[in-house]
Amino acid sequence: MASYCMTVTRLRLVLGGARRLHVSAAFNAKAKVAMSRFEPSSSINYEELHEKINIVRKRLNRPLTLSEKIVYGHLDDPAGQEIARGRTYLRLRPDRVAMQDATAQMAMLQFISSGLPRVAVPTTIHCDHLIEAQIGGVEDLKRAKEVNQEVYNFLATAGAKYGVGFWKPGSGIIHQIILENYAYPGVMLIGTDSHTPNGGGLGSVCIGVGGADAVDVMAGIPWELKCPNVIGVKLTGRLSGWTSPKDVILKVAGILTVKGGTGAIVEYHGPGVDSVSCTGMATICNMGAEIGATTSIFPYNHRMKTYLNKTGRADIAALADEYKEDLVPDPGCEYDQVIEINLSELKPHINGPFTPDLAHPVSEIGAVAEKNGWPLEVKVGLIGSCTNSSYEDMGRAASLAKQALDRGLKCKAAFTVTPGSEQIRATIERDGFSQILRDVGGVVLANACGPCIGQWDRKDVKKGEKNTIVTSYNRNFTSRNDANPATHAFVTSPEIVTALAIAGTLKFNPETDYLVGANGERFKLEPPNGDELPAREFDPGQDTYQHPPADSTSVRVDVSPTSTRLQLLEPFDKWNGKDLEDLPVLIKVKGKCTTDHISAAGPWLKFRGHLDNISNNLLIGAVNVDNNAVNKIKNQLTGEYGGVPDVARHYKASGLSWVVVGDDNYGEGSSREHAALEPRHLGGRVIIVKSFARIHETNLKKQGMLPLTFADPADYDRIRPDDKISITGLANFSPGKPLKGVVKHGDGSQDIITLNHTFNDNQIEWFHAGSALNRMKELQ
Repeated sequence: MASYCMTVTRLRLVLGGARRLHVSAAFNAKAKVAMSRFEPSSSINYEELHEKINIVRKRLNRPLTLSEKIVYGHLDDPAGQEIARGRTYLRLRPDRVAMQDATAQMAMLQFISSGLPRVAVPTTIHCDHLIEAQIGGVEDLKRAKEVNQEVYNFLATAGAKYGVGFWKPGSGIIHQIILENYAYPGVMLIGTDSHTPNGGGLGSVCIGVGGADAVDVMAGIPWELKCPNVIGVKLTGRLSGWTSPKDVILKVAGILTVKGGTGAIVEYHGPGVDSVSCTGMATICNMGAEIGATTSIFPYNHRMKTYLNKTGRADIAALADEYKEDLVPDPGCEYDQVIEINLSELKPHINGPFTPDLAHPVSEIGAVAEKNGWPLEVKVGLIGSCTNSSYEDMGRAASLAKQALDRGLKCKAAFTVTPGSEQIRATIERDGFSQILRDVGGVVLANACGPCIGQWDRKDVKKGEKNTIVTSYNRNFTSRNDANPATHAFVTSPEIVTALAIAGTLKFNPETDYLVGANGERFKLEPPNGDELPAREFDPGQDTYQHPPADSTSVRVDVSPTSTRLQLLEPFDKWNGKDLEDLPVLIKVKGKCTTDHISAAGPWLKFRGHLDNISNNLLIGAVNVDNNAVNKIKNQLTGEYGGVPDVARHYKASGLSWVVVGDDNYGEGSSREHAALEPRHLGGRVIIVKSFARIHETNLKKQGMLPLTFADPADYDRIRPDDKISITGLANFSPGKPLKGVVKHGDGSQDIITLNHTFNDNQIEWFHAGSALNRMKELQ
């Protein structure tokens, strides 16, 4: 085991007087590899941020919110950029890129296709998505390395070839690694995962994107983002007792719903902020993805400074102190919407099932479950994940487990524990938390996403068997965790998960109810407690980072033409200059359609680097309005019913492009661009819905698709599953000008509907070129 400690940070003065902090790592004598996790070009330039903020503040002549400061402080042209919240597109220069292994495959394949020799900004790949939970951490990691050897080798060599840092399998979940190493107050980071906003817990603007967006930034091209609105959440009071940071975002999700944050940054402020730990703030920002927010953020404070100091970044904290006025909102700044939460009055919450915005106080969930016929028995409790796997989270869960053990009890439910990083795993092992959690019945899984994203080889229930699980995760869509549509998944804090796993039922309210010890005596659990950070230094555990070599000319990146896991990309066809005529409706989707419905994860993750194979899961989870079935649609050419991918392939082979019709917030959830690549690959050209989730709409545009919305949402009801739709007006396709849809029904009648879009001039060029990547090549 190679152990190391982060010991060196140094300030430099660079030409022009701008103060930059360059971060490097010094390893102790036991270290085998003396490579920095922080690329030499990864520098913190608060002076430049300060100058840009002042330029914009003078132009707008008003106080700025914190999110505005950081976003506008990364403008490519702060003096000339048109700025209007919710309307204009901003051209930004993010500081760095991070990619998890499932999305990095396609992103790196696209970057390779661009022909560029090396990434232009610091970039890292994190291996966390491909490790399936089966037995336990050690065994599961060993198996994952064997099963995924081809993919890991591709990512490692591609990283080395193109200047990308590589975090090996076992290193931990991308968002925890970013928080421990790369996030800092004022940074702008984009990541190819929807929970990238986790970094907002360190005062960062961290935004989830698709792989094509990442490629733009890696190529040194300004990145486009619609100027976000800003929702303010004012926190008053103090957290105490059973209430945790997770309850803040569970409450906010109940208020805003899964689409209430779309197009906005959620900015937390107010006196209550100081009662939340830095990792607790990260938890809140992480799950902000479930309300559709562009990202979430907290202002710089002493809790962040403490965390930076503890993770070897004291000089960053010192510099942040110097520029603190740029890292907090201006007095008198205005928000587009304000929500106020009194932390002293906030009660523990649990959200679900099947959607993360169905909020319930824990004290009421038992009665609500009984009323709705939800299973009361808790089959499995699962703690950890990128949302809740901090030292504090694990310590508070262990404090409850210890109380149960002292009374001779173990969990009635199965219980799993997912450390967020190798550093967290090693530290909670050293400090005894892991053993306590094992003793109460827990299984410690690998430092990876695991069951949170469906990487769970669950054996205790059969598919279709109705059951309840409780997790400290962020997302609980139908079938997400275990591929069982009958599993009722609830999300809550690690503390509540642990209590419910011990009690074994949703009817247990730990604030008021009693357990019975092995000696027959009744007792109540005392409120959880745990240190924010370890008293000693973090134990970094094994060294799992591979730094790219300075000279990569000898590095080879091979993709076998016979591989079932990886496939080089072919460019999509350009627009032919004509309207899209008589496109058959492939499927009219009923109700919620997340990216999990469009491109399922779980066992399909192994094909994320092979576009043709992964396309065999296109929309197999979406409900067909025609028959209320999944993956069963009518082929308009043959009259027979078949799977969605099969019918799409038949249309494509017959020279027919097609259209999908959907409902509200289409594409919510993950950032996976496969949900946009797959329909394009199988012949789709248009997606028409009532409204889109932000990331998915952008991903569709990037791949040359037309994401359109009904000007009148009632027009959704006019479209029949066997219709053909023409999109007219494309010769004059321009920003702000709606397109027309001619809907031809099987009985010979037709409707003409108005279809809106959010394309700007650059994005229309992507459509003309066939994709954003095609357009990038045209401009080289």
